[in-house]
Amino acid sequence: MIGRLAGLVLLGLVLAALAVFATAVARGEEPGGIDEVWIALFGAPDLGPVDFAALRRAPSRRDALACAPDVCPRAQADAVPPDYPVAGARLREIVRAVAERQPRTALVFTDAWGEQDRYVARTAWLRCPDTVTVEIVGRGEGRSSLALYIRSQVGCPVPATSRARLARWLAAIAAATGTAAKQG
Repeated sequence: MIGRLAGLVLLGLVLAALAVFATAVARGEEPGGIDEVWIALFGAPDLGPVDFAALRRAPSRRDALACAPDVCPRAQADAVPPDYPVAGARLREIVRAVAERQPRTALVFTDAWGEQDRYVARTAWLRCPDTVTVEIVGRGEGRSSLALYIRSQVGCPVPATSRARLARWLAAIAAATGTAAKQG
């Protein structure tokens, strides 16, 4: 009898927790929504700058990286971006325009004196945040490349989300510059 009562109490608690979570998901970015739940559980969604020269990827692979070996010598990239036939400032504008067209994506930091920008991009349903870090790499007169690193703060719903996002961004950047990315 006591075991059954404890089971019912536990079931009630689980159902109440699911109701609170469902309400937070439904509220999304509104106050009291899932964005605030992620911040309370895991901290700010912007995971900060990336030192691409020293980058070592996490074993969990909740990330995705597009980077040339000379820019990221310590990390295995998922893709190697080409040298684009545009100056670095223009490539940065193109990347920003691509980011602005991505759903649930916001610029959270731009380095006024450097070449690195960070965005927070969220998944559709659970609004799980990814930090998208982009650094423009000069390749000589009128040419540039980039390093693009996507890290999942929460890692939901599936790790492949970051890699799919990377492929979409690279395809859009390639289309805007008339080039194509090579797989790493």
